[in-house]
Amino acid sequence: MRGNFFMIGEQYPVFFGNHFIPLMAMRKTIFRIDSNGPVGKDIFRLRISTDEPFTARGGQFVDIALDGFYLRRPISVCDCGSEGLTLLYKRVGAGTEKLAGMREGERLDALTGLGRGFSSESCRESALLVGGGLGAAPLHLLCRELLALGRKVSVALGFNSAEDIVLVREFEALGVTPLLATLDGSAGTRGFVTDAISLARPQYDFFYTCGPLNMMRAVCSMLEGGGEASLEERMGCGAGFCCGCTVRTASGAKRVCKDGPVFRKEEILW
Repeated sequence: MRGNFFMIGEQYPVFFGNHFIPLMAMRKTIFRIDSNGPVGKDIFRLRISTDEPFTARGGQFVDIALDGFYLRRPISVCDCGSEGLTLLYKRVGAGTEKLAGMREGERLDALTGLGRGFSSESCRESALLVGGGLGAAPLHLLCRELLALGRKVSVALGFNSAEDIVLVREFEALGVTPLLATLDGSAGTRGFVTDAISLARPQYDFFYTCGPLNMMRAVCSMLEGGGEASLEERMGCGAGFCCGCTVRTASGAKRVCKDGPVFRKEEILW
């Protein structure tokens, strides 16, 4: 350990502008909260910034410390730019309840540069991004990366109902209109996100998915060709030390926080 930098010994390629650069795996960063407010049913958008240079790629996450709680809270990076980071999270327990109560100007301690993100370079020409619920969040940053690389992008998002929908305007601002599906039929196709994909038949040579496990299992089973899925497990340290998020894969035991959270579809043992 050197100052606020925790050296893990591996480097990951990360997206910055139109280039990929190496970034050390983990770093402790103190952020300022620029805004923190609701954008849907119990869903909050948190915007944070720092004076230090910072980059992230789609699929990576940050691990946030909260006073009074022993474990940090892992949250996927939704967007990253010169103005800072955007995170989306759902208020589901005491920790996220406390986070939802934090206000502009407060400081936030986070471990950054965590996890292996999506490999945008695996897409040759056309990508299909499939999200369920807040699984749409890391796909937003991935979408921006793919577009900057000159790839065509289709997005399909599934939610329980219209009041749960997030990030549609943000995708549209990138020039991509998402296919929508809701279980109750209140917006888009009635049913699952796989139903919307079956109807629209978007073209792709590689797909990426993030969301509930059952949804991703169905997506990986339905879609042909190569693809990646971002897994979610309860995490203790978030950096690979405690092995609390270990899962079985086709190539042996893997830690979701460090070896993932993104895995090739053929690696995953559903």
